[in-house]
Amino acid sequence: MKPIVMAALLATGSCLALSAPTARAQTAETQFNIPAQRLADALRAYSEATGRDVIAASQLLEGRRSSAVHGRLSPDEALARLLARTGLVAEHVVDSWVLQLENDPAPLGVPANTGSETIVVTGSRIRGAGPVGSPVVTLDRAAIEKSGYATVQQLLQSLPQAFMGGSNETTTGVTTRNGTGNDATLGSSINLRGLGTNSTLVLIDGARPALGGTGGVLADISLLPMSAVERIEILTDGASAIYGADAVAGVVNVRLRNRFEGAETMLRIGTADGDMTHVQFSQIVGKTWDRGRFVLAYQFSNRGALRASERAFAREDLRLLGGPDYRSIYANPGTILAADGRIFGIPANQDGRDLTPGELLSGVQNLRDNRVDSDLLPRQRVHSLYSAAEFELTDNLTFRANLLGAQRKFRRDGNVTSFRTARVPVTNPFYVDPIGTGEPVQVLYSFVNDIGPQIDDGRVRAISTSAGLEMALDGWRVQLGGSHGVQKGKARTRNIVNSARLALALADTDPATAFNVFGDGTANNPTTIDYIRGSITTIDDFKTWSAALRGDGPLFRLPAGDVRLAVGAEYRREAFDYYRILDSNTLTPVAGPYPGFPGPRHVRSIYAEMLLPLFGADNARPGLRRLDLTVAGRIEDYNQFGRTENPKFSARWEPLEGLAFRGSYGTSFRAPQFDELVGPAVSVYSTLSVPDPASPTGETNVLALFGYAPNIQPEKAKSWTAGFDITPLSMSGLKASVTYFDVDYRDRIGTLAEDYFRFLTDRATFGGVVTDRPPLDLVQYYYDQPTFSNPINIAAAEVAAILDGRTRNLAREHQKGIDFDIGLAPEVAGGTLDLGVSGTHIFSIVKQLSPGSATSDFVGLYASPVKWRLRGRLGWAKGGFSARR
Repeated sequence: MKPIVMAALLATGSCLALSAPTARAQTAETQFNIPAQRLADALRAYSEATGRDVIAASQLLEGRRSSAVHGRLSPDEALARLLARTGLVAEHVVDSWVLQLENDPAPLGVPANTGSETIVVTGSRIRGAGPVGSPVVTLDRAAIEKSGYATVQQLLQSLPQAFMGGSNETTTGVTTRNGTGNDATLGSSINLRGLGTNSTLVLIDGARPALGGTGGVLADISLLPMSAVERIEILTDGASAIYGADAVAGVVNVRLRNRFEGAETMLRIGTADGDMTHVQFSQIVGKTWDRGRFVLAYQFSNRGALRASERAFAREDLRLLGGPDYRSIYANPGTILAADGRIFGIPANQDGRDLTPGELLSGVQNLRDNRVDSDLLPRQRVHSLYSAAEFELTDNLTFRANLLGAQRKFRRDGNVTSFRTARVPVTNPFYVDPIGTGEPVQVLYSFVNDIGPQIDDGRVRAISTSAGLEMALDGWRVQLGGSHGVQKGKARTRNIVNSARLALALADTDPATAFNVFGDGTANNPTTIDYIRGSITTIDDFKTWSAALRGDGPLFRLPAGDVRLAVGAEYRREAFDYYRILDSNTLTPVAGPYPGFPGPRHVRSIYAEMLLPLFGADNARPGLRRLDLTVAGRIEDYNQFGRTENPKFSARWEPLEGLAFRGSYGTSFRAPQFDELVGPAVSVYSTLSVPDPASPTGETNVLALFGYAPNIQPEKAKSWTAGFDITPLSMSGLKASVTYFDVDYRDRIGTLAEDYFRFLTDRATFGGVVTDRPPLDLVQYYYDQPTFSNPINIAAAEVAAILDGRTRNLAREHQKGIDFDIGLAPEVAGGTLDLGVSGTHIFSIVKQLSPGSATSDFVGLYASPVKWRLRGRLGWAKGGFSARR
């Protein structure tokens, strides 16, 4: 008997479905004009014409062609004609039509005794049952192609549930909030709900890839080839009970085209208003034979950089747009800061060789727009290769393996560190003293004209492999498999100033080799410029290994259907190495591993998930057309911080046809990244004088702690959702879905180091990280540490407070909001119109930045999600033609 595939019908309506984006129920006769063609394409046309959801495993459709359907027919008759001579039949199950092999003795929902793959949808480990009660968004191949997006990151970042903040190529170098300072290789991530890129779990065919960034802060979705993606499933709900760590905001599972058959070539050329070009080429081929199949895909993508000068808003001087002037005080020519604190602008159009005090511009602060000469988006060049194979070893045993490899190179002109305050001694041959004190002067100076713009470039290489065996045993599926992933990134920042060599060049007495900061950057010796030019190189290496034994199948039957169980045990090992070559602060480069990183992480876990169908077609009652419950739980044990347990409960209730209510509750957690477990090895303890309105002088002497605190523990969250789905039979073509979500996130790992000057001026917000009148022995402990510095030269007894700016379990965040999608699909001009809007509205993001401090609502503020994200859609399709906007 040929192997069969069980079709999966999700309770949320999100599945591998051949359907119009907004389907409508229909029973009256309709005019059909569907030619004989590939069965998958014919079924899509049928679904667009009727509004019916037709669900099928992709391998059932491959290699099959439809019969032609013409004339005015009922939907049932048209579908029967379409499937004639295909060997497939359609069964009506819960508002959808599920395809299976003709004369198939296996009941729907029970795997046949074969080695073929069944559909497992993100959010559940139980085959043939979606995540009951949890919202899932599914973008199948048809939706991907109609979207018009060229890359996975563009597609995912367009979702209303996604927040652009966090680690990605557009934010690195702009701020260090939300982990953006840890993305030196300019990768792209997905950040659901704005809870952080490391709070969204990314999977590739259900497996965790190796991570990128310092400490493993993000899954770099820019490495995924769009041409090899079959569908993307987005679970917008906490799912640590199903998948373990990091699934606090949700899960993004990228399913690849493992069962593609034939050949497909794609060439894409695009531009952004003529300012940035994008060229993409891809080729995929697939072959199927009696007991096996093989797929090979390659994609090349080359995108040019987008210059800030091409966008009017991308500048620091916003006065022409009605905004303020944020230009930098580090300019060229620069500004002299005299010994008495007065400023003197250096005049333009002179090289600084013959400058006199009388030519200086008293009280003038020279400014420079450092943003306008930088890149908003870097140049990115990506090569991706994917292959997958499947072999039916016996009727009951199947072997599968796949490999995904990618390389990405990047280059960007930055604007961050090519300026600084230069201290010029009197020995400098170009020295100018504006007030005649004969003391050193400071010059606020931009070195861009001398050493060139800061350049960030490098590459990322990643490879992910997995293999496994699957056996069918009396309705159960048992899997044994493993995966391995490696991601190596190398980033270099060039054209920065080496402060140690600059100090020597400024003190040089020879006019031919001394560095001159009193001109416009045109007169310095090229040899001297090369001498002060520095760089920073980082190399990160993340490796992951995993093994899993899993099984799922029916336990016993209730009147509404089988009680199904999924159980499993998993092991995962992760390791991270970080190497630096610093040529920025010492006369010679300093190379070595970053100190303090922990050794490999070992994670052992067990989980179980049970589906209980309480009411269904066989025992429905008034008001109880269908009722499903799921219970799941997972225990994970980490060698670095111990054990966590996370449960989840979900329910879906259909009181009548076309109306369903759903809800879920569960706990989730995020494991600390490797860099967050560094501890005191790289901490810095320093005395400072900071603003304090309670002090008679307006300032207070403090001891500030920076770096990483010891004993950082996992972040924890409680989340629940409640929502409903409506597909009213009386309003053909209308679909509506609304989900309320509530995420209470505790023990968030973070730092307030950027705000330390506000610690004493805003005690209501930062009081939890301030220790007033600290014990002398505690202060002395920090004074005795090798990383302590005392720039203001005060004794331990003179420290009035300790300010804790270290990274640690610090904050609490409570987020509430709704997701919604409303669509209509009427017939227009002989085709189907797709009209709708989807969005996310966040009611509040209440944060407590430090223990015991006051709470504030951060929604809509800088570096936080906006209140509203909306996306409208308008499309029309007829036959094989479609247009969307």
